[in-house]
Amino acid sequence: MAISFKKRRLSEAPYEACSAFDVNNDGILDIVSGAYWYEGPDFVKQHKICDIASYAHYQDDFSDFPMDVDGDGRMDIITGSWWSEALCWRKNPGDSSSEWETFVIEPTSNIETIRYLDIDGCGVPEIFPNTPGAPQAFYKLICDEHGKGTGQFRKMVISDGGSGHGLGFADITGNGKMDIVLTDGWLEHPEDPFSGLWTFHPEFSLGSASVPILGHDVSGNGLCDLIVGQAHDYGLHWYEQIRNEDGSRSWIRHEIDMTASQYHDLMLVDLDLDGELELVTGKRYLAHDNDPGFDDPLGLYYFKIKNGQFEKHVIDYGPAGEASGNGIYMWIQDLTGNGYPDIVAPGTEGLYLFENLGPEE
Repeated sequence: MAISFKKRRLSEAPYEACSAFDVNNDGILDIVSGAYWYEGPDFVKQHKICDIASYAHYQDDFSDFPMDVDGDGRMDIITGSWWSEALCWRKNPGDSSSEWETFVIEPTSNIETIRYLDIDGCGVPEIFPNTPGAPQAFYKLICDEHGKGTGQFRKMVISDGGSGHGLGFADITGNGKMDIVLTDGWLEHPEDPFSGLWTFHPEFSLGSASVPILGHDVSGNGLCDLIVGQAHDYGLHWYEQIRNEDGSRSWIRHEIDMTASQYHDLMLVDLDLDGELELVTGKRYLAHDNDPGFDDPLGLYYFKIKNGQFEKHVIDYGPAGEASGNGIYMWIQDLTGNGYPDIVAPGTEGLYLFENLGPEE
């Protein structure tokens, strides 16, 4: 049974990342994207966060992740981009009329985007920027004895080669610990994730891989497979993990969809609350302005997954200005209170909300 969505354009602002959290501590979720936040529950009233630098059609903001960095009880924002060459946080002033101050956590090489995972089970996610030209690292927020953020971070470098374009989390070994997936292999989670370099397994080459790369048992055989989009070309694939008799691993690539390009952001979520995860993804508009298919129509899709097969459903499709892709960092959460996860889709084409109305009757 297909899932029905109600589409709404919130803004023409061309920011490619977003999130949803309670910005003003009124108990209601708000939407954050780039230079603005949109006050819930109707997301009509717009508040300025700060000025965002632009570079051609790109904006200097590839993540808007919520984290109370300084422990003052207000959610701040973790951000970074290809252009700023720095991992930063923006301080929530607690006043809707005041702009947010930006602080540099550390200068970095170019950041493709950032993903987050509580690698040590402390309750606060660690920060994993995808820096294609630099070794993979993560940043841990240092908290005080009460568990509140101090505004300081500890950096851990876990590889000694460039990360490449692509980053994800997957329990490849099946031991209950999340490993780090890069474009040309994966880093095995050690007993102590802060002990130094992680063991690298160069078992595949994923191309201009999506951020994130997703870990999921697609085949249902108990092994963790990988779902990967081509962020700067046509193609969406899954890689089947094979355990060989000698204990080694190999990977078989399967096509999911070869009709769309620039599959940059992917997420697994139970959209229809049937207990099974759907794959949500779409086109990042103008990921580059010379990628194969960069000027094709935009699309936002979900895929039902069953027995190694992916059934494609269109949420939105059409030219920029009429339709939406899903940018570099979408957000999926129930914002309307009906229990079904809604999709906030940012992008150069504008900011859209797709209200999930549930399965069609």
